[in-house]
Amino acid sequence: MAAVLGVALIAAAVANMTPRPLGLDAPAGVFSASRAMVDDRVIARVPHPVGSPANYAVRNYLTGRMTQLGLSPQVQRIDAFQERPGKAPLVIGGVVENIIGVLPGKDRNAPALALMAHYDSVPGSPGAADDAAGVSAALEIMRILKSEGTPARDVVLLLTDGEEAGLLGATGFFQNHPLAGRIGFVINMESRGGGGQANMFETAAANGAVIDMFRKVSTSPISSSLTVYLYKQLPNDTDFTVPRKAGIAGLNYAFIARQFDYHSPVSTPENLSQGSLQHLGDQVLATAREAAFAPALPGKAPDKVYANSIGPYLLAYPTLAGWGVLALTLALAALGVWRARQADAFSWADVAKGLGAALYLLLTSATLFMLARRVTGAGFGFYEQAKLLANVHLWELALLVVGIGAALYAAAAVGRGRMRLSAAGLALLAGLLCTAFSGWNLIGLGIGGAGAVVALLSFGRPAGVAGAWTGVLALAFLAALALQVLAPTAAFLIAWPLAFAALAGAISAMGTWRPTAVPVIVALMAALALQWVLSFAHGVFIGIDMVEIQALFVWLAALLLWPLIQAEPEETRPRTVALIVLLVGFALVGLVRVIPPWSARHPQPAIVAYVVQGATGQAKRFSLAPNPPDWAREALKTDGGHIVKDEPPVGWRGSPDSTLSAWAKPVNPTPPAVMLNRVIDGSLEIKIGAPPGARAMTLELRPTGKLTDATVNGRPAKILTEPGQWTRVYWQGAPEGVAIGFRAKGPGVIDTRYATITDRWPVDAKPLAKMPANVSGNAISGSTIVTGEQRFTW
Repeated sequence: MAAVLGVALIAAAVANMTPRPLGLDAPAGVFSASRAMVDDRVIARVPHPVGSPANYAVRNYLTGRMTQLGLSPQVQRIDAFQERPGKAPLVIGGVVENIIGVLPGKDRNAPALALMAHYDSVPGSPGAADDAAGVSAALEIMRILKSEGTPARDVVLLLTDGEEAGLLGATGFFQNHPLAGRIGFVINMESRGGGGQANMFETAAANGAVIDMFRKVSTSPISSSLTVYLYKQLPNDTDFTVPRKAGIAGLNYAFIARQFDYHSPVSTPENLSQGSLQHLGDQVLATAREAAFAPALPGKAPDKVYANSIGPYLLAYPTLAGWGVLALTLALAALGVWRARQADAFSWADVAKGLGAALYLLLTSATLFMLARRVTGAGFGFYEQAKLLANVHLWELALLVVGIGAALYAAAAVGRGRMRLSAAGLALLAGLLCTAFSGWNLIGLGIGGAGAVVALLSFGRPAGVAGAWTGVLALAFLAALALQVLAPTAAFLIAWPLAFAALAGAISAMGTWRPTAVPVIVALMAALALQWVLSFAHGVFIGIDMVEIQALFVWLAALLLWPLIQAEPEETRPRTVALIVLLVGFALVGLVRVIPPWSARHPQPAIVAYVVQGATGQAKRFSLAPNPPDWAREALKTDGGHIVKDEPPVGWRGSPDSTLSAWAKPVNPTPPAVMLNRVIDGSLEIKIGAPPGARAMTLELRPTGKLTDATVNGRPAKILTEPGQWTRVYWQGAPEGVAIGFRAKGPGVIDTRYATITDRWPVDAKPLAKMPANVSGNAISGSTIVTGEQRFTW
């Protein structure tokens, strides 16, 4: 088993390597990461959020670069907003400046290809990956496309602004620009980290023909229909969301490794993986070239199931073919069972025990992973998990070892037998410890308790390998069957390793190993399929901070490894080995907890802001990041104030649990102008104008009565409909401000709260001390927030 696992781990590591970045002297017709990095270094020189002077400088640079490419760039300046209804309605908007260039095609009336990336960054991050990498890759790809002649259709280079603020640039373009109606295909580039392979993770609906094109032209693609399915279920959005919802076909690419760098001050050109940029450019160039020069763009066709198979080949088939995969799997398993029965090595009673062992493994490994996450001491949240991301390789290794220990223990319990109480005790103890390390945890206790019940029912008399393995496969077959019915594009995740395991079972007569060469064949098959499972497990690990999901991949690995790890009846050594492996895994988790994670490469996040009351000048120094470093605490006490827990300032979407403040020296703020105006048509509007230098504003409104016909800058909005309900308006990059209009049937009252953010420290306040190398100022750290409230009546 150790040899199989070692081979699979090495193969998975090789499969996840990025290509060698090509140099400046690479042939003109191929993508060169080194050429793209010339642009990346300029774009990501400093943080450049929407509305900032640095972003205007990036805009000017990009219009110059597009002019050099002969794309005749235009700047679309527009205010755009998105609504998010709910119990606390939210409007996110601002003034954005999209940069649009066109490479003319032979047929100017044909549906056009849009190559899209966003050039703004979040506050506090240079954004070398998110999304300077996408922008620089797009410029290099457009250079190559132009060098290859006149495309069949127009190729539009769309560099959007305000993506980080809320998809504002994409919204403004696709809702208002004349070119938007001509776009027939969109390729978007994003990132959610600083490295890793570029994953084509999202398509529009009815993607069958698009996937056929993608498979035909892509080299070494990384993609699966599972990510498309999952992304639809998650609340995450990118610029691609806007055209996708409009029914426009396309592909969305991103790399997501090195998650610590995401939206961080260390997302610099020096820290960006040029191999990731090379892989992104290679993948997008292939599909962009095909979409630009093909006689027709791919149309709509039923969704396909697709994923990387062994090696770089992308396997795809219609969703109905998934039933064929399950039928073949069932036939192979039936053949294995028949052969095992012929050899008198099969018991139907053992099938139930094996099914119980598989269910126990799922439940207990999930509980153990939940426990491991809590033992680290890291909280849950964007900044809270930074400690784990700073030690990400050790953390992933710890989870791997815990997963191996859980699989060995479940296989020992069903094979050895007479482990009901000890197996139940392990599951229940893990559940109880979840509560001990993080407070009352009903989920952990419930899953651990369920695992204990399964152990009591399953681990009595020893089970033979053939019957137990059949039971393990039977549970997987039921799960794959359910997915084939409910989510057919995701069913392959279970169906493919299950088919491999069933084939191994048929060859080995469900693990009875006749003839003697069979173990070698099964081991090689297990290593091949296990590499595939490990690659998926790694992708989920770096993408989602829910480590209990890794139980799924431990279970999938067990489908393949079961005959190699199940203990013989009454054999005690495998149980001892399993417990030792579990202890080693949790020792590694303990190291994650105690080893100081912070360094100049992975600095501890800090957010310190100066918050001033607009009417009085009274001030506080705020720390807005959880677990602030000593530097931040000292910064709060600079003026002699005492640190206390506090409510987050208006406009900051943080938790009171992680918000600290201390009294600060009063300063002379410049508050925004907030006014109630009566419009000529009889309606009312509340307008907030930004003071000089302010980049972003928040306006919260709470009417005492019902209002109608609400607008944002004159456009209809579904807000201010419920008396007593706060509506929040976040507005960025607009010195002229924003106006919220409405109609009232009679006299009324509306309460308002405001905040403006200026990306500098007050000039008449004591400056912040220099940060140590292992601390970074994230997001709006170093900013001044001016707050206030007003009541308006009419």
